[in-house]
This record gives sequence, structure tokens and C-alpha cells, in this order.
Amino acid sequence: MSGNKTNVTKDKLWISALGILCAVCLMLVFLITAIEVVVYWTPGYFEAEYTKHQVLNNLPPMTMEDLLTVTDEMMAYLRGNREDLHVFTTIGGQYVEFFNAREIAHMADVRNLFIGGLWLRRIGLAVTAVYAAILAFWCKKDQERKNLIKTAVPGSLCLGTGFFFAAALTVAAIVASDFSRYFVVFHHIFFDNDLWILNPATDLLINIVPEPFFMDTAFRIGITFGIMVMAFLGISFYLWKREKHNQTSN
Repeated sequence: MSGNKTNVTKDKLWISALGILCAVCLMLVFLITAIEVVVYWTPGYFEAEYTKHQVLNNLPPMTMEDLLTVTDEMMAYLRGNREDLHVFTTIGGQYVEFFNAREIAHMADVRNLFIGGLWLRRIGLAVTAVYAAILAFWCKKDQERKNLIKTAVPGSLCLGTGFFFAAALTVAAIVASDFSRYFVVFHHIFFDNDLWILNPATDLLINIVPEPFFMDTAFRIGITFGIMVMAFLGISFYLWKREKHNQTSN
């Protein structure tokens, strides 16, 4: 009997540790998905932001329709659905290339970062799938282990989610205290060159996505991510609480 209890205790430790890891991976999945929801899946998002910040006033004469077409090509490039960023459009009555060499070089770095995020999401989903497979194997054992899984899994998911969300809120609060400063810090962390330092007089990219655009986008991503996390946390907590109640009743 004591040997069985020891095995169950070890199982609980493993299941809980892997559950926390799984929760962290899922939080990364949610974060990257939240970014996509805002910048890719929100109808009219860029047009609304361009209108709000009156970006056409800071560009050579061109139409909103042409600017949105350029934006669509840029976003397709970031997802890896376009080979290069040599995008042509009509500006001032002339058919010219929109992005210059410096902008193209910088956006190549941004593309690597974005595609890296998509791969990180795939890894997170793969870890979750492996965790589910491990749980399916454990469920084939005795009833005590099955009952353990019913409490340890949602409990560890709650714990991992809570830690990650608390850390995310802390980071968000720090960034919100001085967005301009941490906007620069972000670029220093993720880029090893100064190509991101653009000149509004010569580089159109900085004029179509000025800093206030990134502030709006970061806020929307944070809200979307928060909704996802709170929903997941609520479901996990409910399952944990229900199973604890059932086991107490029995």
C-alpha cells in the first residue's frame, strides 16, 4: 500500500510539473494568437488606425486604398506568404516602390521575429499535445491515479497560468509607465542593429505606423490576451474546484 502511495505521489509531482510547463506554453500560444487576432483578424483595423492618426497627412499624395494594399502586402510578407517587400504603388501620380532599402532590411528582421513567434506557437501546441498523450497513458492505470489526474491537471494549469499572467501584468504595468522608453528597450533586445531607427523625412514606414499606433496595438493585444487567459483560468479553476468537491463528498 505504501509503495502505491509513493507511486501516486511521484505521479502527482510529474503531472503537476508538466501541467505548469503546459500552462506556460499555452500562455505563449494565447499571446501570439492575440497578436494575430488584432493585426490580422480584426476587420478594418489598419484603416481605422490610419484614419485615427491621420497618416495620409504625413505621406506623399496617395489614396487610402493604395495604402491599405501596401499594408496587405507587408503583412503577407511578415507571415512568410510573400517572398520580398518590393511593393509598388501610385504616389504623387507616379508608380513607384513604397519601401526603401533601409526599411526593407529592417522588415526582414521583423519578419524573422514574427515567423519565430509562429514557430514558438507550434512548439507550444506540440508540448500541449504531448502532455495530453501522457495523461491518456496515465489514465489507463488504477482509479486512484485517474482521480489524481482530475485534480492535479486543472490545479497545475491554474498555478502555471496564474504565475504567467501575474508576470505579464507586471511587465505591462512597467511598460505602460513609460511606453516610449520601453519601446526602445524592446528593439534593443530583439534587434542587433539600428535599422529600426527610421527617419520620418525619408522613410515612409515610420509615418504609417508611428509610436501611437504601436501603443494602440499593444493595448488591444493586452486586452485580447487577458480575455483568453481569464477564460482559460476560469475553466481550469472550475474543473479543479468541482473535482475537489466531488472527492470530498465521496
